[in-house]
Amino acid sequence: MSGLRKWATPLTVGTFLIMGVTGVLMFFHLESMLNKVIHEWAGWAMVVGVGAHLVLNWRAFTTYFKRPLAKGIMVFSALLLVVSFLPTNGGGNPMKMAVDKMQDAPIEAVIAVSGMGLADGMQALADAGVDVAMGQSLSAASGGDRGVQMAAMQALFAN
Repeated sequence: MSGLRKWATPLTVGTFLIMGVTGVLMFFHLESMLNKVIHEWAGWAMVVGVGAHLVLNWRAFTTYFKRPLAKGIMVFSALLLVVSFLPTNGGGNPMKMAVDKMQDAPIEAVIAVSGMGLADGMQALADAGVDVAMGQSLSAASGGDRGVQMAAMQALFAN
């Protein structure tokens, strides 16, 4: 247990700092792509740190279930989490919906939207290592690999 004690709380504090700052930036739509990536991966590190912290402090943690305010906050948080999984009526991030549509559109349409000519667009994709045939979507060409899809979008829209 002493090995856990050396890193569990510092990891929890460090990841909370990252998650807090990047989360606020994301809330106000001021994040960079790197902020978002770091936020997502730091979330995994935070799960590990908090899990280890709970193991070390289990007895103290269980006393919170005897306090009405603490119990209320934890129950409210759990309910909010459950509600977050409920389907909504068409909501969602419109930018994500647009990108999803672009990835499912024929490559000619995506290249046209990028402002490149067809030959230049196909060459940019080839240069980026994306093998896509005419009439094929980026989703189909990549086999669903989001990394390949993002590389293709970067090649077409970075200019």
